[in-house]
Amino acid sequence: MSVKKINSALISVYNKDNLEPIIKLLHNSGVQLYSTGGTQKFIEESGIPVTAVEELTNYPSILGGRVKTLHPKVFGGILSRRENDGDIDQMKEYEIPSIDMVIVDLYPFEATVASGAGEQEIIEKIDIGGISLIRAAAKNFKDVLIISSMEQYLDVEKILNEQQCETTLEQRKLYATKAFDISSHYDTAIFGYLNAGDEIKSFKNSTRKSKVLRYGENPHQEGIFYGNLAEMFDQLNGKELSYNNLVDIDAAVCLIEEFDDETAFAILKHTNACGCATGVTVKEAYLKALEADTISAFGGVLITNAVVDADTAVELHKLFFEIIAAPGYTEEALEILKKKKNRIVLKKKSRLSTKKQFKSILNGVIAQDRDLKTDALEDLEVVTSRATTDEENEALLFASKVCKHTKSNTIVLAKNGQLISSGVGQTSRVDALNQAIEKAKVFGLSLEGAVMASDAFFPFPDCVEIANGSGIKAVIQPGGSIRDKDSIEYCEEHKMVMVFTGTRHFKH
Repeated sequence: MSVKKINSALISVYNKDNLEPIIKLLHNSGVQLYSTGGTQKFIEESGIPVTAVEELTNYPSILGGRVKTLHPKVFGGILSRRENDGDIDQMKEYEIPSIDMVIVDLYPFEATVASGAGEQEIIEKIDIGGISLIRAAAKNFKDVLIISSMEQYLDVEKILNEQQCETTLEQRKLYATKAFDISSHYDTAIFGYLNAGDEIKSFKNSTRKSKVLRYGENPHQEGIFYGNLAEMFDQLNGKELSYNNLVDIDAAVCLIEEFDDETAFAILKHTNACGCATGVTVKEAYLKALEADTISAFGGVLITNAVVDADTAVELHKLFFEIIAAPGYTEEALEILKKKKNRIVLKKKSRLSTKKQFKSILNGVIAQDRDLKTDALEDLEVVTSRATTDEENEALLFASKVCKHTKSNTIVLAKNGQLISSGVGQTSRVDALNQAIEKAKVFGLSLEGAVMASDAFFPFPDCVEIANGSGIKAVIQPGGSIRDKDSIEYCEEHKMVMVFTGTRHFKH
């Protein structure tokens, strides 16, 4: 039968919040309760009769509580098929009572790892009995209801109350599915902890929190975000974030986190910076960033690593943009920014903590370490006879940071802590450079004294030749081409300076 009456329940939980109403409801419906340890004590203190599992099994809890419910009289009661004659006969023969409902949660393994606890304490939080009970009850959803998380208590209480402790097959199957979601996530977390050194090359990733988005990259595509965005951001204003919003925000965060020791502002469009600058104030940094491309900034994603004040907000409000993210806002600034009801205002609360990246391709997944290498002064190898000036070093390192987060092939032109222009996502480096030069002309920005950054080496000297013709006198690139000397020789002949970093920053 699809509808099943609950006559007996096994309850063994770590977290007992909101459990008491369910226990009382079951008791008032005449349900036989079985329990263990702390849960048994909790039920008894609520004035409700309960049978200890040890009484059912005639076997005590042993090994410091590691073995409590692992017994045929428990698992037989859960796994028995109520309409199978052979199961019915064996249940009678061994005096095993049926168990129609299991309420169990798991030791807080992930929270224990996150707390910085020692290995032995973490190992003891690998649940054995709980995970076994969950799997057994979920497997037998035809006859048994499994409640595997305190998150489910309120909904279950409503079902039991409205249906007089009866459940439908569809409900039991749904909660079985939720149970396997929980158990698979739990096992993935344990694997991740034990395989921290990546000794076993097996792709496993589990995120239980999710949010259905309006759509994916395009309206005909479904989109879902898996993760807990609230850990990183508080949304202070605006409409719901879209798939494309999230992709752009990710790119913006990755870029702005390159700037630790100076006030920075970036404007992004389709994951590439159309403006980026540093300044003494947020307002100065913003206005410098905007100057690079006042057209692309329209509808863009803005981000800064400093608190936005009222003066900055006044300037920002003149521009139509989708999103702004910052570590904070003054009250006056927030009041100004909220004047557009759909404008998304995010407060950034933490840095990115992920160390890996992955994406689906073909019929599988590729994974890699995040590019966490930021080119620093000590990485610069001057390969020309002319040395760099302090001002050039600052500009080169700034350009390198922006270049690292721009789609390949890319060339970035910068000076005085300001992105002047960039060539983005081109099939040749020459095309990228020509695009950057033309863009600088369109917005009336001089390249005289600017520096050039490239995400990969120059296979030919053509780029340095073109750059020199536009007034660029300093170049930063990874190096590594078999024809590096051709570019170096051209720089020597034209009093340009070139530095190698030894690190390529492709971004596809």
